[in-house]
Amino acid sequence: MSEQSTSQPVQGILLVNLGTPDAPTPAAVKRYLAEFLHDRRVVDLTRWLWCPILHGIILNTRPKKVAHAYASVWTEEGSPLMVISRQQQQALQDKLARQGYDLPVELAMTYGNPSMAKGLDALMAQGVEEVIVLPLYPQYSATTTGAVFDQLARVIGKRPEFPALTFIRDYYRSPGYISALAQSVREHWQEYGKGERLLMSFHGIPQRYADNGDPYPEHCRQTAQALAAELELSDEQWICSFQSRFGKEEWLKPYTDITLQQWGKEIEQVDVICPAFAADCLETLEEIQVENHDLFIEAGGKTLSYIPALNARDDHIQMMIDLLVAKLN
Repeated sequence: MSEQSTSQPVQGILLVNLGTPDAPTPAAVKRYLAEFLHDRRVVDLTRWLWCPILHGIILNTRPKKVAHAYASVWTEEGSPLMVISRQQQQALQDKLARQGYDLPVELAMTYGNPSMAKGLDALMAQGVEEVIVLPLYPQYSATTTGAVFDQLARVIGKRPEFPALTFIRDYYRSPGYISALAQSVREHWQEYGKGERLLMSFHGIPQRYADNGDPYPEHCRQTAQALAAELELSDEQWICSFQSRFGKEEWLKPYTDITLQQWGKEIEQVDVICPAFAADCLETLEEIQVENHDLFIEAGGKTLSYIPALNARDDHIQMMIDLLVAKLN
């Protein structure tokens, strides 16, 4: 009788973020928005109501405006989100190797390229038998992390065989995450000075989603409270707000833009950090640094200072490793 192998299954890492158009053009943006806005996790309206609106109005009017916004932040290397995500992927692979974990790390996007299927294929081609999935959304929401899970289920549902999966659902209270956020704020203050208030702006979701049980707003508020405590801020020095609302229904409040317009009448200098974004993207580089910056200045403020996302900072990568090591054999 031959001896049974005692070797552990080969593990691999799949980093997942939202996605980005392939180019800052109306055609590329339209393809991306069509996939993104067709997801029932993102827009839960009945299809007979939503599809005519999406195809008859939104996809015929919004791509040009959004493409212009993307063009304003696009780099020679490509979309900021994609460039930074690739940096995170490489930095994580290198840092894991230096700590004795020789594991493949691949990148996938919920929408657009590289697809979830491509990311899984790349890992399986390297002999991976167990995939640890790390969605780069600190706070869980059905619209983001839930959508990642759904996309994975759709991909593996079409296959006769798929690897074992370990899914990291959230890390909004992770000590490493809070510590990295706090350190990024301290470094920003040291270089640029400290604003009179700190606005912690998170991506919003419709209030109806929260009313139906999505824990996202509570996760955001716990992150904000933990960061404020780490920075030893008083209640008057910070607030948690929500940005990027779309459509006419009520979204999570307070709204970032309305808050900044009010603050522009009260204070001269504000710092803004966006803890829900693991990588800088359109929502931070254009919506915060341009649109909301202008709203604050027009209301009477003097300086809006944006504190960058954690991106490929060493402490951010180490936080990912700390999350992953707990799942490694």
